[in-house]
Amino acid sequence: MSQAIKFFTCLIKTKKMHMDRIMGSGGMPSSHSASVMAATISLGEINGYGHPFFGAFLIFAFIVMYDAAGVRRAAGKHAKAINHIVETLETYSLEIDERLKELLGHTYLEVIVGAALGVVIALIIN
Repeated sequence: MSQAIKFFTCLIKTKKMHMDRIMGSGGMPSSHSASVMAATISLGEINGYGHPFFGAFLIFAFIVMYDAAGVRRAAGKHAKAINHIVETLETYSLEIDERLKELLGHTYLEVIVGAALGVVIALIIN
């Protein structure tokens, strides 16, 4: 669901079809956050929110969301800087086969919206 929403938000934003948004990382909303929160809330709904597995899954969810907004976003910024350096050096006959992928992580808003989407989907299904 979140990947489909991601495709359409990209279409609205850029007014172009980007088929890589269907399976790609990054963008609005975070599908990692949506998936992990849907699983966590579903576990809470089925087994109870006081169950130890719910607590463990909640911690896991926060780690995944931190990674999406922190580590992977930083890696995307590094890739952008490296791509810029490579473009600059190409004038010196340096040949690089492919550009690094820059859209890896998420903004905090994308993570929050993804998490909220996951909660809503889990509550509807359960």
